[in-house]
Amino acid sequence: MSYLLLIFLIGIAIYYAMKWRPSSDKNQFGRSSDSNPAGNKRATGTDTGPYSNLNTSRQTQSSGNNYAKWIGGGLGWAFGGPIGGILGFVFGSMVGGSGITNGQVGRTRTGDFNVSLLILTAAVMKADGKVTHSELNYVKQFIANNFGNELAPQYTQILGDLIKQDFNLQDVSYQIKQNMDYSSRLMLIQFLFGIALADGKSNNNEISVIQAISSFLGIFKNDYASIKAMFIKDINSAYQILEVSPDASNDDLKIAYRKLAKKYHPDKVSHLGEEIKKAAEIKITALNAAYESIKDERGLT
Repeated sequence: MSYLLLIFLIGIAIYYAMKWRPSSDKNQFGRSSDSNPAGNKRATGTDTGPYSNLNTSRQTQSSGNNYAKWIGGGLGWAFGGPIGGILGFVFGSMVGGSGITNGQVGRTRTGDFNVSLLILTAAVMKADGKVTHSELNYVKQFIANNFGNELAPQYTQILGDLIKQDFNLQDVSYQIKQNMDYSSRLMLIQFLFGIALADGKSNNNEISVIQAISSFLGIFKNDYASIKAMFIKDINSAYQILEVSPDASNDDLKIAYRKLAKKYHPDKVSHLGEEIKKAAEIKITALNAAYESIKDERGLT
C-alpha cells in the first residue's frame, strides 16, 4: 500500500511540474503568443515596434541579411557618430542580430564610403524640397552603372528611407572629414555631381548643397571647381579642370597636369573597391581630355 501511495505522490509532483513549467520553455516549442525574439510583431505579422512606420517588406529576416552583406562586411567608423545614429533609425531592428559589430576607427572601408555617399545624396536630392519618382529612377540607374545591378535595388531602397529622415548635414560631413582621406572625399564630390546631373539637368539648389558639402568636407576651392567643370561646361572648363587660369604659361600648364594626375590617381582609392577605382579613372580621362584640348588650342605637341 505504501508503494502505491508513493507512486501516486510522484505522479502528482510530475503533473504540477509540467503545469507550472516557465513560459520561456514553452517558447522553445512555438506555443508562445510571441515567437519573435525582438517582441515587436504580433501573431498577425503586424509590426508594433518603434519602426513600424517603415516599409514592412524590409523588416523580414532575409532583408536584414541582405543589408548585412554589404554593411556588415565593410562598415567601420560610419557605425558610430551622427551617421551611425541615422543608420540605426533607418534600419531599426534589422541591424540587431544581423552580424554587425561595433565600428572601428581606421582606414575608410567600402561600407563607410557607400553609406556616406547615400546620406549625402539624400541631402542633395532634397535640396529643392521635393523628390520625384523620375529622379529616383535616374539615381537608381546611376547606382546600377557604378555599383552593379545586384546592389542597385538595395541602395535605392535605403536611399528612399534616408530621404525621409531629417539630419544635420554639417555634423555628418564633419564626421566624414575627420575619418575619410582626402582622395576619397574628392570621389564623394565627383559622385554627387554625377548623381545631381544624372537626369541631364543642372539644379541650382542641388549645386549649392554640393558646394556646402564640399566646404564642410574640407575640399579646396580649386579642387571643387575642377570637379564641377567636369559636369557643368563653359568656355573655360578645360582650364578649370586643370586648376589653372587661361593665361597660364605652357610650363605651368604641364606642371598642373602632372600634379593633378598624381592627386587623382585611381590607386589612391583602390582600397574602396573596383567600382570606386573605375570612377576615379573618369577624372583622369577628363584631365587628359582637358590637357589635350588646351594643347590643340595653343598648337602644342
